[in-house]
Amino acid sequence: MNSELQKKNPSSEVEKTHTNPTYLPKVDIYEDEKERKLVVVVDMPGAKEKDVSIGFEKGILNISAHVEPQIPEGHQLVYSEYKTADYQRTFSVPEEIDVEKIEASVKNGLVTVILPKSQKPQARKIPVKAS
Repeated sequence: MNSELQKKNPSSEVEKTHTNPTYLPKVDIYEDEKERKLVVVVDMPGAKEKDVSIGFEKGILNISAHVEPQIPEGHQLVYSEYKTADYQRTFSVPEEIDVEKIEASVKNGLVTVILPKSQKPQARKIPVKAS
């Protein structure tokens, strides 16, 4: 892969059915040629495993999360600069991906998605038999 995955703007392709704001989280994308995989790291502060949804279909990687405000029990919010919202990023993946081996994890608000590349088709000479 020569460059970053092709970014898609989800707001231009889908119509929202909720009123929560949606943030476009920051993303780092790495390629490991030796291991033949892409690694996507998405910054989603406040996101937990149950909040994150990841899908891969027809070469499109969709990563989203819904984060609720976290107010400690017995407390009342009196001032806030941190706003919670939904997160959404979509990428077109130009590589053949082994969908069955995709892995994802969440730790400290970072979502990591590992996209193993499929094996490259091998060229081979096909023997012709007489009938």
